[in-house]
Amino acid sequence: MAGFLADVTMVVHFAALLYIGLGGFLAWRWPRSIFLHVFFALWGIAINILPITCPFTALEDSFRRQQGLGPLPGGFNEYYIYDHLIPRGLLPVVAVVAVILLVVSYVGVYVRWRSRRAQQALAASR
Repeated sequence: MAGFLADVTMVVHFAALLYIGLGGFLAWRWPRSIFLHVFFALWGIAINILPITCPFTALEDSFRRQQGLGPLPGGFNEYYIYDHLIPRGLLPVVAVVAVILLVVSYVGVYVRWRSRRAQQALAASR
């Protein structure tokens, strides 16, 4: 069972990373979700610049210990992403693209919010 739970944790961890990278675009459709995304984005930044262990990594490591395995060598990103999905040489490019996506998604949220507010004001004035 611990192996299955470790796999589920890994899938949820990947989903959280995708949400951190692309979740701002969901707020174009569901504007209030931006607050949850800001939390996740700040958490993602904190995990990468501060000596904080990601709870998903800690959980997967716990399930790995139950299987008699050691913790993920180097952590989640090191084990699953670097050199497997993203070559290390491209990491700076990926970081810049991630920041650009974040900014574009947040600008889009703001533009759509302003547009909705203007439409509501126009409808209220009629």
